[in-house]
Amino acid sequence: MPHILILSSDAEAYRTILEATNFPDLIIEKEPTQACEIVFGAPSSIRKVLNDLPNLRWVQSMWAGVEPLLDPSLRRDYVLTNARGVFGQLMSEYIFGYLIAHERKIFHLREMQRNKEWFDFDTGTLRGKTIGLLGVGSIGAEVARTAKFFGMNVRGYTRGSEASTQVDKYYHGGELLEFVKGLDYLVGILPNTNETKKIVDKNVLNALPSHALFINVGRGSAVDEHALLEALRNNKIAGAVLDVFEQEPLPKEHPFWDTPNLTMTFHTSAPSLPEDIAKVFIENYRLYVEGKPLKYVVDFEKGY
Repeated sequence: MPHILILSSDAEAYRTILEATNFPDLIIEKEPTQACEIVFGAPSSIRKVLNDLPNLRWVQSMWAGVEPLLDPSLRRDYVLTNARGVFGQLMSEYIFGYLIAHERKIFHLREMQRNKEWFDFDTGTLRGKTIGLLGVGSIGAEVARTAKFFGMNVRGYTRGSEASTQVDKYYHGGELLEFVKGLDYLVGILPNTNETKKIVDKNVLNALPSHALFINVGRGSAVDEHALLEALRNNKIAGAVLDVFEQEPLPKEHPFWDTPNLTMTFHTSAPSLPEDIAKVFIENYRLYVEGKPLKYVVDFEKGY
């Protein structure tokens, strides 16, 4: 019987879901033991117990990102899978919440209300605007689908895949600057890899129109933070919404806290909800006990 260790602040919720699924051959442990061959949890927590699990065979991450487990000094003698196909709707809600707020000037109108100012002006619309998706995996595909619902033009920049039919035009490799020219919105949804580090740099920000809004929900490492600071301070772009940063938590002395036209959230754009993430594990566990290849396997070298 496979022994599984659940590592999460929501461990009891996951335990309840798995027990209700009624796997007769699954033993759920509360602490690391030599018998554990499966770990289901947050990568930051899993990293701490890797050396305490001599019979580990499979790790199912509760996150899409698995950076804590990619350190070359750590063991890699197990299959690592991540969570995919569950964050697209949550990310879309976050992204389009801020897109609509920007177009409809919701924050500005709220400020006018506070100041008891009445000024009748037209707001914008998403219809007809162009959104550029920096990364078009499963999450990007869901964002593209939502963009089409609002009547937007959709561009996608990817390493090679062109799976989403909702993207009007794809760009690859050296076409990055061409990709961002004329965008109304640039959305970063990239994983953390050597190829994506600081991909949003001074050249990209300078190529964007001055009215463009940048949103990053992928990884903070994809942004040259100094270049973004300069772009915002000098009004080279209209604003930015950041959910991820190079260093998290963001230090209190970081200039982002006081940067104009910058809205920050704190890695909250797509929470790992037990009712969603448990489905990923259950799907893979059935494959595991049948001896079939698992879904969403992470390549340790590529990082995704």
